[in-house]
Amino acid sequence: MPELPEVETSRCGIEPYLLNKKITGIVIRQHKLRWPIPKNLPTLATGKKVLAVSRRAKYIYLQLENGNIIIHLGMSGSLRICTKKTPPEKHDHIDIIVTGNKVLRLRDPRKFGCVLWAANNINQHRLIKPLGPEPLEADFDTNYLKTKATNRTCSIKALIMNSHIVVGVGNIYASEALFRAGINPKVKAGKISRPRLQKLVDAIKQTLSEAIKAGGTTLRDFTASDGQPGYFAQELLVYGREGEACRQCGATIKQFTQQARSTFYCAKCQK
Repeated sequence: MPELPEVETSRCGIEPYLLNKKITGIVIRQHKLRWPIPKNLPTLATGKKVLAVSRRAKYIYLQLENGNIIIHLGMSGSLRICTKKTPPEKHDHIDIIVTGNKVLRLRDPRKFGCVLWAANNINQHRLIKPLGPEPLEADFDTNYLKTKATNRTCSIKALIMNSHIVVGVGNIYASEALFRAGINPKVKAGKISRPRLQKLVDAIKQTLSEAIKAGGTTLRDFTASDGQPGYFAQELLVYGREGEACRQCGATIKQFTQQARSTFYCAKCQK
């Protein structure tokens, strides 16, 4: 599943092709994604200029003169830039056509993504309003996380993966950040001291920043046939390395299931 760094890489990849371009048409081949694509989307958006290509959590949104097109990639979705002459494939569900005959095409084999419309302030949209702060912004700091962790009995991994607490810290990057901070993912959030939470905040910011940078450096040509921007090219320290040696201490990386997700950690380095 695309996580925040991959979504940000996708946003950066499509932005040069869409910014300040006018939408000349929208082709909807499959309305039934996670939520139905509004049937009147072509009427609402055609003829409008793309004023910004932005991201909030794992949502990309195209800010138009009269509203916003919200895009979520779901479990398996990807975006690509192509031309009107490029034949659509089986899972290519929607084309957003802009001046210059460039096309933003959403491919989503599992149909868990979405394309929606927000007419007014996007921050008041039902999907956006409940979200916590962005992890790379200043308001996600030690004081904030300490307030949210106090008296919580859930695990620290569950806390930082809660999008109402902080957005974009998905399963992979939660495991990676907790390793960097030296915190066992099983520890109850309310039991962690302020200095250790400071390490975790720093680790989250560092991990996500490095992952975004890695995604950007592997992005060669966003008009390529599969539209994939080199996901997960960065060197992961624990995730997916069960049974391998910890790069920090040499102990064996362990794996267990936590909230129906695989968690990877080093029992020696993480307390």
